[in-house]
Amino acid sequence: MKDSVLDILIHLFENFLDAEDDSIPDREALKAELEQEGYPEAETERALVWLESLATDRDRTVSEGTARAMRVFSGSEQVRLDTDVRGYLLHLENLGILSAEQREVVIDRLLALEADDIDIEQLKWVVLMVLFSQPGQENAYQRMEDLVFDERRDAMH
Repeated sequence: MKDSVLDILIHLFENFLDAEDDSIPDREALKAELEQEGYPEAETERALVWLESLATDRDRTVSEGTARAMRVFSGSEQVRLDTDVRGYLLHLENLGILSAEQREVVIDRLLALEADDIDIEQLKWVVLMVLFSQPGQENAYQRMEDLVFDERRDAMH
């Protein structure tokens, strides 16, 4: 069943947001398209709100001192983001794919999914969406895209 907010976001990303022609339908057209595809109205609405929040998160700034500090996850973050997810997030930051600011946006967007279990595959898609939404992140986006799709191809062999 197509009911996960992340499923809807991935569908939007693959079919509209990452399109070469830069023509993104308006909110109502996207909503109608998703409902026609069989996604539930409530989940569709949550996905569209998630995307709108992502657009406002691009202006988030983290102070220079915070950017160099070690990130300590709160108890509720630790419950929602298991050790593997937190470790992979740190790995992406160490590789230079994510900045401290982007890490915080990714964490916020992961938690906004309201999923019971958040895994590394979900993390990768959210990172792709965050990087795509931010101007000037083409190199980081390409590196992340290579990680996502190269690992998928390896799993198929």
